[in-house]
Formats: sequence, structure tokens, C-alpha cells
Amino acid sequence: MENNTSGKLFLVPTPIGNLEDMTFRAIRILKEADVILAEDTRTSAPLLKHFGIDKKAYSHHQHNEHKATSEIIRFLLAGQNVALISDAGTPAISDPGFFLVREVLKHDLEVECLPGATAFVPALVNSGLPTDAFVFEGFLPVKKGRQTRLKKLAEEERTIILYESPHRLLKTLEEFETYFGADRQASVSRELTKLYEETIRGTVSEIKSYYTNNILKGEFVICVAGRAEVKKSRSDDEGYK
Repeated sequence: MENNTSGKLFLVPTPIGNLEDMTFRAIRILKEADVILAEDTRTSAPLLKHFGIDKKAYSHHQHNEHKATSEIIRFLLAGQNVALISDAGTPAISDPGFFLVREVLKHDLEVECLPGATAFVPALVNSGLPTDAFVFEGFLPVKKGRQTRLKKLAEEERTIILYESPHRLLKTLEEFETYFGADRQASVSRELTKLYEETIRGTVSEIKSYYTNNILKGEFVICVAGRAEVKKSRSDDEGYK
């Protein structure tokens, strides 16, 4: 690592399932870092052990990040390099990290994010939906603001990407039928990079029917066609008449 007066904050992606997706560079940075921060140390411990990283990780999650950030900045100012990992994927993408990055940058300290695993990119590419322009929404609001967000997304012309939990997937697909229409094209990817990885493509109604009768376990990424794709499909259909 560079020998600067101040340390650097590294955001280090970790595999979303398959450990072979860990990069050589990510392993090196974690081995060389003075401090490792983890969203859940119980989750990160087996990962660090697997790659021979014999260091204690300190918790950094949504419930303590505001309080812990000032101490992390002190570490950086003292010349220590800090590496942040989340439970899976790239930190700050629907995981803790944004607040820390913003505060570190306010102190004119260096931040470097390594390229690596994140769930929404393979889900988008696998979906068969347009990839030239898309909007990543993360998780929809659970209660307050959910209906407003869905109404807004119904007018979105780009491909829409969302994360969803198993116990809310069917409810979300039902809401998509209501706000986007049952015939809107979509895909749902489950357990990406893992043993039981699958991607189901079709209309919102078809996908809802599939998951009404099949396994609802694992992490889900939903991709939905934007309105522009709906208009294009209708125009193409009219051309065959």
C-alpha cells in the first residue's frame, strides 16, 4: 500500500455466494489493512479465515455507523489504512458504507473502491431486458412511501432493478401487476452464483404464478421492463399486422 501521511479507506467487495469470485487484489488489501470493518463479524469471520486473513474484524453497520465514523476518521488521520466489507457484494450498495465514505471525503482523506461482486449487474445482464439505460432502486420502502414510489416507477422508461426479500416477493409482484400491468416483462434472479441459482423470465403475472408454487428462499433481484420497452414491443407487434 502507499505510504502516505494519512491512511486510506478501501471499500472491498466480497462474493455474493461463490467464494471463487473473490479477487486477488481484494485478498491483498484485506491482508495489508490496519483495520477491517465488517457489516456482521459473524458472517465475515469464515470468509477471512478461508482466505488466510488472520485479523480481527470490527462491526460497522447501520446501527453504529454514525457513532463509529469519527473513530475511523481518527484511524485514517493517524496513517492507518481501513478496509470496509459488507456481508456480501460491494459496500454501500444497499449496505452500510455511504455515510462513512461521505464523512471521510469531507476530511479530504482518500477513498478507493475496488471492483468486484454485486448482485444487480449479473441479474440485469441475465434478464434479457435492455441494459443501455437502467435505474437501480435497491429495496422498495416497506410501508411509508411505497405506493408513491410504485406509481413513479410505473412511468419509468428505463429498465428497473430492485432487491427483494423472500417473504415480500409475492406481495411485490402483486403490486407490480397493479401498477405496471400483468403483461409487463420482467425477470427474477435468485441465489446468484450459488448452487441453486435460477433466473425466471416472463410477464409479471407468469413470474408470480411460478413463485406461488415454487421455492421462496434466498436473495432475490427483480428486473422490470421500463415503459419505453413496452411501447417498443407494441410498435413491433403492430408492424406484423
